[in-house]
Amino acid sequence: MKRPIFVPRVEGTASRQAHADLPAGTYEREISKEGFFGPAAFFHHKHPPTGWTAFEGPMRPHAFDLNKLARAQGSPWDAADVLRNGNVRVRFWQTTTSMDHLARNADGDDLLFLHQGAGDLHCDYGHLALAAGDYVVIPRGTMWRIETKQPLATMLIEATNSSYALPDKGMLGAHAIFDPAMLDIPTMDAAFVAQQSDDRAWQVRVKRNNAISVVTYPFNPLDATGWHGDLSVVRINVKHIRPVASHRYHLPPSVHTTFVANRFVVCTFVPRPFETDPGALKVPFFHNNDDYDEVIFYHAGNFFSRDNIAPGMMTLHPCGFTHGPHPKALKNMLVQSKPATDEYAVMIDARDSLEITPAAQEVEWAGYVDSWKEK
Repeated sequence: MKRPIFVPRVEGTASRQAHADLPAGTYEREISKEGFFGPAAFFHHKHPPTGWTAFEGPMRPHAFDLNKLARAQGSPWDAADVLRNGNVRVRFWQTTTSMDHLARNADGDDLLFLHQGAGDLHCDYGHLALAAGDYVVIPRGTMWRIETKQPLATMLIEATNSSYALPDKGMLGAHAIFDPAMLDIPTMDAAFVAQQSDDRAWQVRVKRNNAISVVTYPFNPLDATGWHGDLSVVRINVKHIRPVASHRYHLPPSVHTTFVANRFVVCTFVPRPFETDPGALKVPFFHNNDDYDEVIFYHAGNFFSRDNIAPGMMTLHPCGFTHGPHPKALKNMLVQSKPATDEYAVMIDARDSLEITPAAQEVEWAGYVDSWKEK
């Protein structure tokens, strides 16, 4: 069993408490192991660590406007990958029509995040009404389709060859952030029974190794009359997430973890009070995130640490890239003009480097790296 080299000390002019009581005129930068869970060091700099004049090479950060991706895709499997590695695939699916077939993922669990629109999910387990802000976990092998009520924009996050689980909430207790009782499951209600009467020939499009097989039935395969067990599709809306907050300390993003899978996590940023202690940071601290690629999808609200970022955009900060608040946000490092944030965003922290696909490159904002420069 290995143990980290752990020698806590203070050298030079520095605060003893992370993210608070910074020496006057300094900017804090954190380097850490295991995504904020392991050993860490906190440096105090005379200048913002993002105050570069030029940035070249593969560690350059990226921003993508997913709103510009192809629309009117009739199947989730028509949506191109945006980011991917061996453990996670991220797609962005936009459609105005209802699915005329069933989808089934044989590669891993799917997590749907409904960015825009509304619809009805019909699956092996029954029926769920969907609204913007919904997370829906679909276990591997589940047959499903969506009847669109309003045009949909949905992020699909595949846990390739693994399953989604809830994070260990430790001393917070199992009912913090959201009580598992808040998870909704499909019901075999009147709407589910009614859709069974559509007994035309149905296709099931099964994805395995990212290739599609088509299985045709002379009946509707969603014809279950009941089920029992402890595996199901589950749903929770971001408005039902109750964030952990501290009035005296800016908490790391890992505290907002919503789902975990093999070698990546999904976190959710929702409105929360700003820190009120005079010495506590009121913006994200500069950090490297040295063990993970960091992805943020911006869903709604005012993204208080970013500039020129709008809903439907996604950023990628590669592992080791030093980042933090943009200059406009940094001016509010210790004083905020309002009592709380009002942003909703989804973060993916991936342990293995993510590939940027051609589809993402086509909608990239090349000037993102320059957005940290003082105007």
